[in-house]
Amino acid sequence: MDQPAPQTPQFLKTPAAAARLGLSPRTLEKHRCYGTGPNFHKLGGRVVYSIEALDAWAELGRRRSTSDPGAGVCLPAKRVQAGSER
Repeated sequence: MDQPAPQTPQFLKTPAAAARLGLSPRTLEKHRCYGTGPNFHKLGGRVVYSIEALDAWAELGRRRSTSDPGAGVCLPAKRVQAGSER
């Protein structure tokens, strides 16, 4: 009898999401608090990230060179000043 193929998770908890991005879990938590990080979901009392949201946020930081302005910005995990764009 064939075994069902293992499913790829659609959502990652903070430690796994941080590892996917190459960040510490604490940095990802700070991004969440300051509103500078990837979109997340609250399922019950648990915070999870879709792989799609993580990849889209990381894509904002893609550059071809140091002079490439890129299409977006991955802000640092700091408070956003009033009046500044995200």
